Amino acid sequence: MRLDKYLKVSRIIKRRTVANEACDASHVRVNGKSAKASYEVKIGDEIEVTFGARTLRVRVTDVRDTTKKAESAGMYEVID
Repeated sequence: MRLDKYLKVSRIIKRRTVANEACDASHVRVNGKSAKASYEVKIGDEIEVTFGARTLRVRVTDVRDTTKKAESAGMYEVID
């Protein structure tokens, strides 16, 4: 699954266009490297998203095309 779609489906970022723009602006890193929106997310990847002064680090535990809001937090685990 594409990184921008994963960020949207897992509800880390609310809209796919915003996720795409965050990737283009280098606010998203995967496994320590800046990642493009087209990066293929795999289970075990560590994603780091910078929201202004705050940084969120998560580890991918599941990859699904669709999910319910209540189940979306189960797609990743927060690190730190």
